Amino acid sequence: MNGKKVTGKMAAVVMACVLALMVPQMAFAHCDALDGPVINEARLALEQGEVTPVLKWVSAEHEDEVRSAFAHTLRVRGLGEEARALADRYFFETLVRVHRAGEGAPYTGIKPAGVIPGPIARADQALEDGSVDALADHVSAHVGNAMRERFAHALELREKADESVDAGRDYVEAYVQYVHFVEGIVAVLKGEHAH
Repeated sequence: MNGKKVTGKMAAVVMACVLALMVPQMAFAHCDALDGPVINEARLALEQGEVTPVLKWVSAEHEDEVRSAFAHTLRVRGLGEEARALADRYFFETLVRVHRAGEGAPYTGIKPAGVIPGPIARADQALEDGSVDALADHVSAHVGNAMRERFAHALELREKADESVDAGRDYVEAYVQYVHFVEGIVAVLKGEHAH
């Protein structure tokens, strides 16, 4: 495969992060969803009785807290179904809280299954499939369309900007939205935005 094509596709995937920052309904971490990757791995770890696979989700400084919560959870799980459900929830919440703290993000509770936005679910699926091509094409088209819309709106208002102060302000608002969108993409590509 052409190296430029791969680089372009990866850049498009990175641009998806910009969309997550700019679109409020997408701006949440899917690691705190019941069907997200952290909790899915936590379920498997509990079933296998082995904490090691989930330790990658936390920083070394929080490893002992997760190991302790895991050990407590395993002990309580044997006390019946109700105790098992409660213990599992305790472990999920501990793991996600510690994971979020490592990202510098607040813990806001466990989200229900089914709330992961489509693009984020597709990003996870691309990893499962071993190919990012379909996702990169989708994101590239979406980012391109969003940029074109902002550009067209700013260009249209620019032509009328000197007709009145209000028209000028409308143009400036559209200009700022357009330029900030582009700046956000550039910042993500340069690695200036945190997770």
